[in-house]
Amino acid sequence: MATLLVNLWWLIPLILLVVGYKLVLRVFGVVIVPNNSIGVVNKKFVIFGSHRTLPDGAIIALHGEAGYQADQLAPGLHFFLWPWQYHISLQPFQTIKEGFVGVVEAKDGHPLSGGRVLAKRVECSSFQNARLFLENGGERGPQITIIPPGTYRVNTALFQIAEEPVTEIPDNKVGLVTTKEGKALPKGDIAGKEIAGHNMFQDGQTFIDSGGFKGRQEQVMLAGRYFVNPRFATVETVDMTTVPIANVGVVIAYVGDPGVDVTGDAFKHGNLVTPGQKGVWVEPLDPGKYPINTWTHKVEIVPTANVVLNWADNKSEAHKLDEKLSTITVRSLDGFTFNLDVAQIIHIPRTDAPKVIARFGNMPNLVTQVLEPTIGNYFRNAAQGSDAIEFLKHRKERQDDAKASISGALTDYNVGAVDTLIGDITPPPELMKTLTERKIAEQEQITYGTQMEAQKVRATLQQETAMADTQPQVVTAQRTVQINEFEAQAIVKKAEGVAQSKTINAEADARVLKLVGDAEGVKITAVGTAEANVIKLKIASMQSQNYAAIEVARALAGSSNKFVPDIVAGGSGTAGGNESSIVNVLLANLILEGRKKNEGAEEATT
Repeated sequence: MATLLVNLWWLIPLILLVVGYKLVLRVFGVVIVPNNSIGVVNKKFVIFGSHRTLPDGAIIALHGEAGYQADQLAPGLHFFLWPWQYHISLQPFQTIKEGFVGVVEAKDGHPLSGGRVLAKRVECSSFQNARLFLENGGERGPQITIIPPGTYRVNTALFQIAEEPVTEIPDNKVGLVTTKEGKALPKGDIAGKEIAGHNMFQDGQTFIDSGGFKGRQEQVMLAGRYFVNPRFATVETVDMTTVPIANVGVVIAYVGDPGVDVTGDAFKHGNLVTPGQKGVWVEPLDPGKYPINTWTHKVEIVPTANVVLNWADNKSEAHKLDEKLSTITVRSLDGFTFNLDVAQIIHIPRTDAPKVIARFGNMPNLVTQVLEPTIGNYFRNAAQGSDAIEFLKHRKERQDDAKASISGALTDYNVGAVDTLIGDITPPPELMKTLTERKIAEQEQITYGTQMEAQKVRATLQQETAMADTQPQVVTAQRTVQINEFEAQAIVKKAEGVAQSKTINAEADARVLKLVGDAEGVKITAVGTAEANVIKLKIASMQSQNYAAIEVARALAGSSNKFVPDIVAGGSGTAGGNESSIVNVLLANLILEGRKKNEGAEEATT
């Protein structure tokens, strides 16, 4: 074992060399700087030369003086840096993470001057060249220039770097900026005017060189990410100004050039100026979102739709303009005190909104300074000129009169009165009791009338019910009557038929008799004519008296009458005289019978 150790003695120096080679090299003045580091050199002493010590107040050596050197060692091998004269500190690279910026403070350089709080920008390769920084007049203290995210070889003997979050402006927000460096604001100004070219306050040196002012700024920052040096400017985020639908935004500017009134002599209650000037802008903002600097501008929201204001306890609309209004207490002419609720609907035109703000400052002032006293006094005056009951009874007329009167009063203030509505009226208890009793009496009268009508309806219902119950018998009777009528009509029709038949038969018989009579007449005429002709012939052959006597005798012979008595009484006349009398009698009888026959024939014919 001992022999083995003796044979391997040479390994011991080799192991020591491998383990401590850097120490060995360091002894010989060789320094190895890793790839992710730099070497900060501190020179302990200087034996020869004119620059053996640093100037007064200096920290970093530029000419080889004893102390921290401006030039750092880059990664790699460096020679002749004897350990007894130089102390080398290895420092990792300076890395600025994403979402942060590097804020730099220099430990050496010229002192700040002119009341400035931040050192001016100098070209020094993002603080990676300490020598260049000092030679270009770099100033000690907080630097206005920042280092963006990345990795840098920074001499930590000269520069101290702190990470700060980048400036983030969220959506629907605006950034209000306050700078800590720049010129002093002029007297009377509250914010610095907008300066061009500084890239949203990310280039502080350009802002200062362009004449930027210290303090609050008019310019705002919109949504986004910005590399702003927090030692140069602070940013406060606020919501964007929103003008809701059915509203306009009247802008009151506290900055800008002195405004010139554009309303003329017609409007004497304030000045309206063009946008960009100091004062109330004549042109309002329409509904939308606006990046308004709330430090330098104020936007008063004015509703352009109808607004309802309630004079009622514990009742308020969403706009809260009427949250301090209460029920109106009035006193009537007859000494009664009672409460009434009122709702007033107003409308402010878009073009008149700036005038309202110029006159009153805001909408709540309009309510308290105009609407509240105008409407309250109107109803108090109206109540004092009327009895309580009359006021209650003529509510509609009072409401119409209130609308007209209040509309005329509000027109002078550029406010339109759409309508005035009277709500609940709370009369005094003693008056309420009288009205209640009167109303109860009226209602009882109505109730009695209703009951009477109900009884009438009930009687009608019972009558209709009874009629409905007897309806089957009525229907049966009606049907019986109809059947009887039909039967009677049938009999009448039958009789009419028989009569008509008999009439027709009689007419036919009469025609037959007439025809027969006519024929007989013709026959008789013919026979008579013939007989007449015979008689003429007979007469012609004998004397007419003899012929007549013969015919009379013939007729008497054919008759059944006794014309010659069985006993003939004698007279004083002659035989010839008696014979003549008898003949005369017979002729008269014959003529009479002939007339009777003719009359009978005429009746038969008729």
